[in-house]
Amino acid sequence: MKAKAPKKTVKATKPAKPVRTARVAGKAKPSERLLKLIVAALDDKKAEDLRVLDVSKLSSITDYLVLATGGSEPHLRALRIELERVLDAEKARILGVDTSKGSGWTVVDAFEIMIHVFTPENRDKYRMELLWRDATELSLAKVLK
Repeated sequence: MKAKAPKKTVKATKPAKPVRTARVAGKAKPSERLLKLIVAALDDKKAEDLRVLDVSKLSSITDYLVLATGGSEPHLRALRIELERVLDAEKARILGVDTSKGSGWTVVDAFEIMIHVFTPENRDKYRMELLWRDATELSLAKVLK
């Protein structure tokens, strides 16, 4: 009878944490380029009350929150479609899209950038700006330059 070889134990490893890229020699990091494209797309499609919050020091899941208002459910749908087009063109990693019909709130999670688009009623109801009042609000002019 042969002796059994000892079982090898396999230690579970944690998934690697995503590496955030740093600003190099004055160049914008990839998330800043993508942020600019997202904000420009929303602005072009007539999103209202567009705001960008830098939450990188407050959140472990994202660096930027983009908040916008669409005038109606069809407008929200058009904004989401435009966002998906921009993200696909940039080969950006999309973690999820909430497309619940009739909810008045669309969320697109693009890893380093999370986009929330609301109907006016839901924007007023949820007041994300107050929830993240410790975040740094970026001027649209700065983001779009």
